[in-house]
Amino acid sequence: MRRLSLLFSLLATTSFAEVPRVATDIAPVHSLVAAIMDGAGAPDLIIAPGASPHGYAMRPSEARNLAEADLVIWVGPGLTPWLADPLESLAGDAVHFTLMDVEGTRVLPVREGVGFEDHHHDHGDHDDHGDHDDHGDHDDHGDHDDHGDHDDHGDHDDHGDHDDHGDHDDHGDHDDHGDHDDHGDHDDHADHDDHGDHDDHDDHHAGGVDPHAWLDPLNGAAWAGAISKQLAQIDPENAALYQKNALSLIQNILAHEAKAQETFAPLQNRPFVVLHDAFQYVEARYELNAVASVHDSEAASPGAARVAQLRAHVQSEGVVCAFAEPQLNQGLLITVTEGLPVKIGTLDPLGADLPLGPSQYLDTLNQLAADMQDCLAE
Repeated sequence: MRRLSLLFSLLATTSFAEVPRVATDIAPVHSLVAAIMDGAGAPDLIIAPGASPHGYAMRPSEARNLAEADLVIWVGPGLTPWLADPLESLAGDAVHFTLMDVEGTRVLPVREGVGFEDHHHDHGDHDDHGDHDDHGDHDDHGDHDDHGDHDDHGDHDDHGDHDDHGDHDDHGDHDDHGDHDDHGDHDDHADHDDHGDHDDHDDHHAGGVDPHAWLDPLNGAAWAGAISKQLAQIDPENAALYQKNALSLIQNILAHEAKAQETFAPLQNRPFVVLHDAFQYVEARYELNAVASVHDSEAASPGAARVAQLRAHVQSEGVVCAFAEPQLNQGLLITVTEGLPVKIGTLDPLGADLPLGPSQYLDTLNQLAADMQDCLAE
């Protein structure tokens, strides 16, 4: 019996070792990759779920995961500029896959001004969402007419089916992926006021790109197809599994998007402000009425003059809700809304409190939609 147990253990180890080591930057990206690798292996996570990606000091286990990676999948330097140097020094031999560069990604510019006055709404799509024939034959998904008018969002007829990710217990324990138990206490990362000055975040400056693109589910669908193809290139033995998992993930993402259209439709005229300008992709996808952000998209702290302007803007726009964010101190949001008839809600773009694994990305989007509905509903 012991010999049989040792044999099974050896076979499992051998099989898993053949799968490439994949490192990911944030939890939602980790989830997309975990769903696509499900049944073959699991990715590592570099940035602890409770930390802000705009500024982070990697722990030794996370640096080790990066150094051992064959493939690094990240949103890009606009979200984590500090990660660019470690990518070269620790993972110089790995393949670096930047999701913001994926063909078909809808890319929005950084917004500026107290009430986004300098923001132009003619964003269009990056590469018009490209050609997603690599997602398989998805004629059964139609043109998404039930999602509202998405003429400017590209054509996503080509997304498959995702019914096989219900049981992901094998991803619950990530001890072999960098020991995330030591991330329970994020005192050293939770309060990110010290990241207020991000002068080195070039992509956040005027004319830059808003990097929070995973919050548009159609970007998530495009990324799933691209991740599958990238994994298949470096691990052709599991190419069929990666494609199958990607198609099922994409269908689940599209099902979420259809439901979210219904959820957000009654909320489109309800003005709100956010603590951190991280949710533009949600607002653009569902035509929501965000009128201001306390911090800009890089979480830089505003000065006293901006806070005073924000308070006046909140009053003049009839704001009904202000959204805090768990990765940031909400003190300034309280200052801006104090004494005004404004509800306070919380939005988490990273799903920090959700279990890591294949379902975390969709869980994050679903939780965000529910939290917005709770605060904005009349």
